[in-house]
Amino acid sequence: MPENKHYNRLTPRREFLVQVSAAAAAGLAVAGTPAAEGTTAPLPSVRLGPHAVSRLIVGWNPIDGHSHSTPDMSLTMREWFTVDRTVALLEDCLRNGITTWQYDHTPKSVETLRKLWEKGLALKTICLHAERAGHDAPIKTVIDETKPIGMVHHGGVTESKFRAGRPQDVRDYVKKVKDQGILAGVSTHCPDTIKRIADEGWENDFFMCSFYYLTRPREEMEKQLGKVPVGEPFFESDPKEMTAAIRQVSKPCLAFKLLAAGRLCWNKRSVEDAFKFAFAGIKPSDAVIVGMFPRFSDQVRQNAAYARKYGAVRA
Repeated sequence: MPENKHYNRLTPRREFLVQVSAAAAAGLAVAGTPAAEGTTAPLPSVRLGPHAVSRLIVGWNPIDGHSHSTPDMSLTMREWFTVDRTVALLEDCLRNGITTWQYDHTPKSVETLRKLWEKGLALKTICLHAERAGHDAPIKTVIDETKPIGMVHHGGVTESKFRAGRPQDVRDYVKKVKDQGILAGVSTHCPDTIKRIADEGWENDFFMCSFYYLTRPREEMEKQLGKVPVGEPFFESDPKEMTAAIRQVSKPCLAFKLLAAGRLCWNKRSVEDAFKFAFAGIKPSDAVIVGMFPRFSDQVRQNAAYARKYGAVRA
């Protein structure tokens, strides 16, 4: 299949600045200022603390090769997403009204942000992190190098801490992040974790919530089903259980894996249905995070169109 040629080179600076100016004008329309004729329609937005973020946030997993499918697919994603192609993706997101990026702190993300800043461009960024020894840089280093508006405790690590009887480690992480003057979140794949944190009145500002409980323990599946799947468990009923939990908590939630890591991407109808379900199931104050791999199709524009269609907050 031919590559999407838009991502094989960076957009010339003069052309891109014109496009971003148009997108910025469209953004003014959200606040009630008319946008210039012919500009990209603005995306709906929500508040995270003092920040307005687009209700569609671009995710990290494809960029770093986390396909949740096969090793070959993961490697394909990782190799294709050079720093320059990652910059091009984020430029395209800005053109289409997507103002926010959820990322991991790695050399690729640090270099990508540096190049964006050199162009005079700025995304709001949210870092997934867990302060894992030998894996994660210190919180202060992440903030100094990438300037996120918030940091989120990694969902898989959250579940492992809870199962080990150490939820206080996660709560302490939240407090450390807030002590640095930025927003703090907790990510999880388990609806019960969200409910427990809310019931206990934790200090986190928001949640990241997976539509699929991928960290469900083997023994739980054996007890409930009498069997276990090969690989990660993507169960059809999981999104309904997670959206029910999301609606029960007052804090903003950023829902992710609404496309089941590509399993709902066989055709445009299934993708659109997934966006429709997601926005219907979460609160008006919530947003979605979607990873994008635009090698063969214009996923940025398509996803932004679905966010405008289904993510508009109506009274």
